[in-house]
Amino acid sequence: MRPETQNEKERSTALYEAILRLNTLEECIRFFEDLCAVTELHTLEQRYAVAGCLLQGKVYSEIRRETGASSATVSRVNRMLNYGTGSVAASVRQDLASQPEPDTE
Repeated sequence: MRPETQNEKERSTALYEAILRLNTLEECIRFFEDLCAVTELHTLEQRYAVAGCLLQGKVYSEIRRETGASSATVSRVNRMLNYGTGSVAASVRQDLASQPEPDTE
């Protein structure tokens, strides 16, 4: 295994600073469409959707059916929610709280 270079050890913040400068949803969508391949965007969007399903208490089979994610992806996202930094979970919880309640009538 080759040793890491100094640049690899230090996280570049330029990308994150650029994201923070985006002002609208449309700017954000265009930025990520330019930066990422379609498959990369799909993967990120799918993982976020899986996180939402998991935080709603849905079971793996239901999540796979709703999102099209593999069981490996569902498991990976579940691990991230349980052992990650908590940032994605907080964001998803905020999104879920802002959604209108479904009609139960």
